[in-house]
Amino acid sequence: MAGGNNSSVTEFVLLGFTDLQELLFGIFLLMYITTLVGNLGMIVLIRTNSQLHVPMYFFLSHLSFLDICCSSSIVPKFLSVLIEERNVISFSGCITQFFFLAVFGTTEAILLAVMAYDRYVAIHDPLRYSVAMPHGVCVQLVVGSYAVGCLNALVHTSGLLQLSFCGPNLINHFYCEMPPLLLLSCSDTRLNKVVMVTCVGFVITTSVLAIAASYSRILLTIWSIRSAEGRHKAFSTCTSHLMAVALFYGSAAFLYFHPFSGRTEDQGKRASIFYTIVTPMLNPFIYSLRNKEVRSTLRRAMNKVFASVYSHRSRANQTKGGIARHGGVSGRNKADT
Repeated sequence: MAGGNNSSVTEFVLLGFTDLQELLFGIFLLMYITTLVGNLGMIVLIRTNSQLHVPMYFFLSHLSFLDICCSSSIVPKFLSVLIEERNVISFSGCITQFFFLAVFGTTEAILLAVMAYDRYVAIHDPLRYSVAMPHGVCVQLVVGSYAVGCLNALVHTSGLLQLSFCGPNLINHFYCEMPPLLLLSCSDTRLNKVVMVTCVGFVITTSVLAIAASYSRILLTIWSIRSAEGRHKAFSTCTSHLMAVALFYGSAAFLYFHPFSGRTEDQGKRASIFYTIVTPMLNPFIYSLRNKEVRSTLRRAMNKVFASVYSHRSRANQTKGGIARHGGVSGRNKADT
């Protein structure tokens, strides 16, 4: 890394996608709205329902928050890139965007490992679940996840700030990400590449190993359950998490472990779309469709809303009917007079 930032570049041009921009704008706007509605709905549902005030859903609410933040750090600027003629982002704005994406992405990777451990505790010893995972421990695990995310982001961001960018300033991407930024630097970026692969590899490897260890113990515990119904019920609580893990780590591994060779730029963009936009949109649906408690809670909440709307309309109709009857009686009284 160079000894200081002497960049002549003050802004970058995000090339994004050059074809079907109007269609892509509509698609990704709809996906972003779905992400916001789905994850905000999940957070509200968990916070307002006392039956979901358990560690599993506490972690899930933070996963939804991270999905909102991750998508919001990318999509608004991406949408503007699709419709504007001059698709620029300032140097400071680019670094800031990368920093927050690194924070939220790393935190989510750690949190998914924490959620795997939580599932192991719940299945291995369900009678002591609340004792083994008190609220204070859950808060510490979440805070630790955010701390690791901030530390990882600071390492990479400080490395970027030490580089010089002399031009060109064309980023063949739809947001500011480490691999395309390193390609534009006129400094020696070998140390940055090593640090990036090392840090990302360490986070992903340790998280995946923790998840694998947790699920190995889960499988052993499930295997010891005698009834087939009990085994199915125990494993069904893990399927949603496994699907979220596969989506997140699959796209992240492809994005970072082959950043400079072995893939085309279009492949990198598609992997980034899946990592930053598609996965945050799918997570609330994965958990709501595969989780019986979330489905039943959502069903009860919707029934309350529909009942409230129906009762409001019934009262309004009764009020209108009473006014009409009162008007009819008054008219007859006047006629009799």
